[in-house]
This record gives sequence, structure tokens and C-alpha cells, in this order.
Amino acid sequence: MANSQGTSTTLSDNSRSDLVEKHDDFEAPPRPPPLSNNSPPDGGLTAWLTVSGAWMVQFSTFGYLNSFGVYEDYYTRAFLTHVSPSNISWIGSIQLFLMYAPAVLVGSAFDAGYFHHVQIAGSLVLVLAIFLLSLVQPGQYYQVFLAQGLGIGLGVGLLFLPSLSIVSHHFRHRRALATGLVVSGAAAGGIVHPILLNHLFADPRMGFASGVRVSGGLVAGMLVLANCVMRTRLPPKRRGAVFTRGGMANIARDGAYVWSIAGAFCTNLGLFVPFFYLQLFAVDHAVASAITTYILAILNAGSTLGRILPMALADKLGVYNMLLPAILASAVLVFALFGATGSGPVVIVAALFGFSSGAYVSLIPMLLGTLCTDLSELGLRMGLAFSLVGTSMLVGTPVFGALLDAGPAPGSGRVWWKAIVFAGVCIVAGFACMVVSRALFARRRRRLGAGAA
Repeated sequence: MANSQGTSTTLSDNSRSDLVEKHDDFEAPPRPPPLSNNSPPDGGLTAWLTVSGAWMVQFSTFGYLNSFGVYEDYYTRAFLTHVSPSNISWIGSIQLFLMYAPAVLVGSAFDAGYFHHVQIAGSLVLVLAIFLLSLVQPGQYYQVFLAQGLGIGLGVGLLFLPSLSIVSHHFRHRRALATGLVVSGAAAGGIVHPILLNHLFADPRMGFASGVRVSGGLVAGMLVLANCVMRTRLPPKRRGAVFTRGGMANIARDGAYVWSIAGAFCTNLGLFVPFFYLQLFAVDHAVASAITTYILAILNAGSTLGRILPMALADKLGVYNMLLPAILASAVLVFALFGATGSGPVVIVAALFGFSSGAYVSLIPMLLGTLCTDLSELGLRMGLAFSLVGTSMLVGTPVFGALLDAGPAPGSGRVWWKAIVFAGVCIVAGFACMVVSRALFARRRRRLGAGAA
């Protein structure tokens, strides 16, 4: 359940009223009912400006986190040479965890009408943390962890989910298209930021500190523009606490929902490994430096298509019918790293994995909306799902790094095969759980009748 990265959203209460559940995956979706006076306009200058602003937020948040593979490579080889890859990957894992962990709280603030407050606070925290990162000293792991892991992670966590949720204020029938365009900003950021950072870090006139400041300036400019153009449309709905015993028991009894969370948890244990380690993998396998510099950009270029095309097809073919092939393809491509020992194979694996992982990240929010049995619980269900799945992002890449560093003797080199097997098996386990979720969902639909909405 990463967009960004990648992608999730907690819908406002007002948007819940106009959400229509999808039919079974095996059927075409029903024609939406006529618009009410309070329905989103599905277009207009304000709506598309909001989409452009949300795109810029995604570019600056999940897109920036997608460049952590550059930092991982640089820290391992030059800046934190005494620190193991596993410990370095904790920095990136904390960032991903903090992007999703506060989902319930941030979503509640959005529902209560504090969208602009949260966006401005998150923008200030993120930009400040990036510039603080430029001040850290070589070899000082704790400084990097505080500035990048906690600071940038917290800033991204405040910005990421509301920038997706705001789409529901302006779009209904074209919401999938608008959301797909917004989340493509994360992939675009994953192209631009790695190229920029690689070139700046390698330039003797710039180096690490100046390179990080330049990237911080880019993020600051994008966030200023984003905050100027994004607009809410609906008044806030203030409601009582949603964590009631009956509500939680009802959610826990929803087998399709519970198994989907288990599937996403397992999948995310291995899915973000290439984003962290593919550049280091390419360096260790003597891939040409010209390719190594752009390998994360290639991965995220594939992710751009993966975040848009499957979203458009899912409305017609069914979300499970797009999601399951995406997860399975991601597992196959992780295992394909065993044969990717040259420039050509690494590029192919990077581009294809970018497409499949981008599709997965974008389809998860759509899946949660489809599984929701009570639309008044949609925000709670999404918040709970992403908060729980965020913990997998906290541990997956550090475990991979520990296996990578588990050579027969100290200094004997990195052991890639153990780490690759771990990542691939985790994604396969996630695929199996999603198959169970689909079966339970289909059974529920049959029980309700073919004509049920």
C-alpha cells in the first residue's frame, strides 16, 4: 500500500455520500446515479488546478522518497561507510512508515476541515528537514536518522494522504482518472529526484550538502505553488469518535477486508526493496555507470504508466483482475534479478517492475473502496489499513539489508541471493492472501445476489 509508492486516501464524510460501490469483479460496474446538487463538478478550473497542486505534492513527497536508493548507495559507499546496509535502510523505512502510520489522525483532520492547516504544516516540516539534512556531518548516523528518517518522514506523512483525499471534493465519475493523474506525480518525482541527486553528489563543485539544498529548493518551490492552487469545496463534517466496539467488531468480521490487509502487509515487505537497493545492486554487478545513474529513474518511468493505465482499466475489468497480476508480476521480476547481471537485463527488470509496482500502489485505495460494506466506515477502514500496513514498511527493507550483509565472514561482501529470496517470497505470500480475499469477496457478492450494488 504504497504511492505514492505509493497510494492511499481517507475520503471526507461528504465524499462518502456520493461514492457508489463497485459490482463483483466479474461484472461491469453499474451506471452511476444522476448527480445531486452537492455532487462534485467533475471538472472546471478549480478542480483541475487542485489536481495540479496535488500532483506537485505527490512529486515532492512520495516522489522524493522514491529517490532513497540514491541516498542508500551514497551512504553505503561514501558517507556512512562504517554503518551496515541494514541500519542505513532503517532511515528509508522510517520515512515510509511515517508516510502511512498517521493515516487515521491525518484523515480525521481532513474530515474536520483542516486540510490547508495540515498542508502548510507538512510543507514547513518537510522543507526544514531537507535543509537540516544538508547540514549533517559524514559518519554521523544519528544526525541523518533524525533529519531524514524522522523529519522528512513526518513532513511527508502530513502531506501525502490529504493531497489524495482532496480529489474526492472535485471528482466523482472521473475520480479514477483524476486520482491516477495525481499519483503519477510520485512517479515523476521518482524520475527527477534520483537523476538530480546523482549528478549533484558526483559533481565536485556541489557535493552532498549543496546537492541536498538544491533538491530542497525544488521541493519548496513546488509546495508553495501547490498550496496556492489547491482548494477544498465541501464544508467540514464534525462527528463523534468512530472507534466504537461495534464498528471495530464489524470490520474484524469482514474476511475479504482482513485478508486484503494481510496481503498488502506481506507484499509491502518486499515491494519497496528495489526502490532502496536496485542502484546498489547495479553497482555491485558491474553495470555501466551511465546506466547505474539512471536506473531508479528508469524504474519510476515504468511506474508512471503503471499508476495510470491499470486505474483506467480497473473500472471495466475489476480491481482484483488488475491487482492480482500486478502483485504476481512484481514477485516474478524480483526473482528475475538472479539473471540480471548486465546492463540490458537490469534496465528491463527496472522498467517492468516499475510498471507492476506502480499498478499495485495505485489500485489498493480502489480495492478498499470496493470492499467497504458500510460507506460511513470508509475513512476509518482506509486509515486502519494503511496504518497497519505501514508497519511492514518499517521492517521489510532492514531485514533485506541484514540478509544482504550476512556473509560468511566480516568483509566478505554482500550476499544478494538470500535477500532476493526473502523479498520474492514475501510478495508471493501477499499474492496468496489476495487470492483468498478475492474468493471471499466473490462469495459475499453471490450471497447478496447478482444485482446487488
